[in-house]
Amino acid sequence: MTEGSPTLLLSRARRGNGAALGKLLGFYRSYLKLLVRVQADKGRQNGDPSDVVQDVFLKAHKAFGQFRGTTEAELAAWLRKILARCLADSLRQRTRDSKKPSVRAIGAELDRSSHDWVAHLVSPQESPSQSAERREAAVLLAQALEKLPAQYREAIVLRQLEGLTSQQAAERMSRSVDSVRKLWARGMVELRQIMKGLK
Repeated sequence: MTEGSPTLLLSRARRGNGAALGKLLGFYRSYLKLLVRVQADKGRQNGDPSDVVQDVFLKAHKAFGQFRGTTEAELAAWLRKILARCLADSLRQRTRDSKKPSVRAIGAELDRSSHDWVAHLVSPQESPSQSAERREAAVLLAQALEKLPAQYREAIVLRQLEGLTSQQAAERMSRSVDSVRKLWARGMVELRQIMKGLK
């Protein structure tokens, strides 16, 4: 276990080390930003993903004493619940609708998105009983996506995570379909290489 490993940081944070908690939350920054981005494309968020993630981190800092989990997977699930509440609050404020968006529905969608990313992009070989490992892989996947050139990342996110066709992605990126396909293919090769280095 390395000095900055999430497992060690979680242990230290649970013992009251604020610096460790800050570093630990930083480990999840890319992952949460990607979840926010996917929700934004579904009309559930229209602000800067960094602002939403910062709000999640502030709430997590304040409530960390109530966190009862002991694993990275439990922490990721807890952070997704906080994110779901933040997104629901934001949507409620924007729409000024008497109908409350369902925090549970948003949370379930965040959980599905997190699980699906890994299945689509890194083709895990583990059995369904290893879903906690898949969730941890989703965090690594988000970190790897952040390391890609912006055009590769955009093509992958639009095609794989948002489920757009090549034509739809091309329209969103203001590029030709052929160009988007090439960006996606090159990006996938580079993403897999980055993922190998993160494991």
